[in-house]
Amino acid sequence: MKTNSTLSFALTKDYEINSGQIIFKNQNLFDLNIEERAQEGLFLAFQYPVAIPGVNITPFLQAAMNSKLKANGKKEVDALTFAKRLRETANQLGFSKDVLRRAVNEGFSGGEKKRFEVLQMSILKPQLSILDETDSGLDIDALKIVTEGVNNLRNKTSSFLIITHYQRLLDQIAPDYVHVIANGKICLLYTSPSPR
Repeated sequence: MKTNSTLSFALTKDYEINSGQIIFKNQNLFDLNIEERAQEGLFLAFQYPVAIPGVNITPFLQAAMNSKLKANGKKEVDALTFAKRLRETANQLGFSKDVLRRAVNEGFSGGEKKRFEVLQMSILKPQLSILDETDSGLDIDALKIVTEGVNNLRNKTSSFLIITHYQRLLDQIAPDYVHVIANGKICLLYTSPSPR
């Protein structure tokens, strides 16, 4: 497994970690299970998102949102309110209403799968999104849609850890910091002239 994927999976999956800790919102992530990490605001955008046949997009996202709201002591969103919000957000990302009736990623192109992950982030509003080589397999147009979606989600309460091998993604997202990893260690650090 590649070092960058190991990092993203250690943050978001149930790996056995022998030593050390990762503090997020004053908690050691390794003390939380996967569901608790998601409820605390972590999100993983996969390099190769898989289809989930039989699981419809709308109830899937509503269940995810309500799970997060409930865990944080907030009122859950009813189906009608959620469906309206989802349609509006999907429309902004260029998804038709028909797509929202389909199963998760079923029959989606590579670009559609990545846009669907941006849709998920737009709805769930995670505080830390980990994008694991989200630019893999995207043509220029799909990359532009995805990077515009990510840029629109940037604010003072959200952070992104973006893993890539290509400069083209960094050119369109303009990160605050760039860490270059080689052999499992950070060997270079670049800082944007004006971090956001």
